[in-house]
Amino acid sequence: MNNRNRRLPNRRDLIRTGLAAGALPVLGGIAGSGIALAAPEGRPAFGPAEDFSYAALKRRAEALAAKPYAASPVRAGETLNAIDYDAHQAIRLRQPVSPWQEADGPKIGLFHLGRYFQTPVRLHALENGIARELLYSPDLFEIPDGHVAAGLPADIGFAGFRVLDRTGRSDWLALLGASYFRTAGPEGQFGLSARGIAVDTATAGPEEFPRFSEFWLEPIEDGGLTIYALLDGPSLAGAYRIVSPPPKAGITQHVDAALFTRRPIERLGIAPLTSMFWYSETNRQDARDWRPEIHDSDGLEIWTGSGERIWRPLSNPPVVTTNAFLDDSPRGFGLMQRDREFENYQDDGVFYEKRASLWVEPQGNWGAGSVQLVEIPTDDEIHDNIAAFWVPAEPVGGGEAFQFTYRLHWLADTPYPPETARVIATRIGMGGIPGQPRPAGLRKFAIDFAGAVLAGLDRDSGVEAVVEASRGSIGNIAAYPIVGTDRWRALFDLDSEGEAPVDLRLYLRHQNAALSETWLYQYFPDAVA
Repeated sequence: MNNRNRRLPNRRDLIRTGLAAGALPVLGGIAGSGIALAAPEGRPAFGPAEDFSYAALKRRAEALAAKPYAASPVRAGETLNAIDYDAHQAIRLRQPVSPWQEADGPKIGLFHLGRYFQTPVRLHALENGIARELLYSPDLFEIPDGHVAAGLPADIGFAGFRVLDRTGRSDWLALLGASYFRTAGPEGQFGLSARGIAVDTATAGPEEFPRFSEFWLEPIEDGGLTIYALLDGPSLAGAYRIVSPPPKAGITQHVDAALFTRRPIERLGIAPLTSMFWYSETNRQDARDWRPEIHDSDGLEIWTGSGERIWRPLSNPPVVTTNAFLDDSPRGFGLMQRDREFENYQDDGVFYEKRASLWVEPQGNWGAGSVQLVEIPTDDEIHDNIAAFWVPAEPVGGGEAFQFTYRLHWLADTPYPPETARVIATRIGMGGIPGQPRPAGLRKFAIDFAGAVLAGLDRDSGVEAVVEASRGSIGNIAAYPIVGTDRWRALFDLDSEGEAPVDLRLYLRHQNAALSETWLYQYFPDAVA
């Protein structure tokens, strides 16, 4: 594992850059963002028929990358800027549309442009290799009398779209802003997001937000959808095919991405995931809110090419931090929400316990590189401050072509559970022994594990906790079953001086074999009072 930390522009600068580029804001619930869900079938006007194929889309992306980047112009920017959050919520889609002439596909909700989404995207209905563009009309929306949107051009365009089931009663997929997309997951609750690509996230310079500028929507069996998308940005262009079967116990998307670079890229993030972590049982000192925990995801899980299973609890660090986990041909990684107990959140409005986990399963050999985790300090739940993605080991130059294929699993837990025990909680407190003087700066770590492999083991079975630290000294190591439960707890004290972070590693061992996944953590001594 290679960990890299650097001090970067502050979080607000990064977030401001993201909003200016059209980054995805919070999409409340089913009733949010200008869509009336329970409405009869409707149809917009269409443009002329055109031939379409994925091969042709890839050729178009390659040709686009061979030319200088030209940003899409913003029309009626002053008017759009006046459509703030409240004004945007007042615009209602009259009815979701069924844009296909023959197929019985899902219904499509359309997002209106506004302050945070000023650059339109083009949408096409695709059937039998023939595409027809969905044309914007203000008549598709209910716009209140006197609303500022009434002054927009009659062909201003759409901001993005949402996918509903064939009844039009529930939605499960949304694409809005830059290259962001997300699903409602197995429990119908939007949370973390995926992106088409990440470019220079958390580098010394500004992050780049390429955008999906054009979509082709093709229905598949049982109400699913194949989405083809053209991506464009200053450093690269790309063609995407995202196959989304209808939601069942979980949602699996098959993603194919063909990328063509215009210029060198310092950090190219493949299959990027974006989430929010404020605090959990691990960093209780950040719990300024009355709720016990607030996060969309609580950890990064990695299944390495060599077969090691890793759990890295998320952190709210004092500075923007990037960690790189070196690997070759990874089997998977994801930002996961393992804690599924309402009692640990106490929020019956946004239901953090129902937020989906998102697992990336690479297809084919991705070669050498690293899973990189970016953590940005936050003091509220409104900011997406966590990102994870795969970065190829070889430098990315201009004029290069890349092909990546992977599956996205939106579900409650990992799609491939390990045979070893898994981490279910990480806690930090004063070190030492109760009833005795507590040395200043000494910290105790308590990591709880659960799994069928622990059954039948007791204090006399020879289970031990193997602990390593990048600096400082480790003491008071213990591992034992927790009375009255089927869980085990590993404990140790860390004594470290100075403010530099400490990288920690722990796993349970039994008879010279790993009994658990590997727990990794980056501890900032000055972040825990």
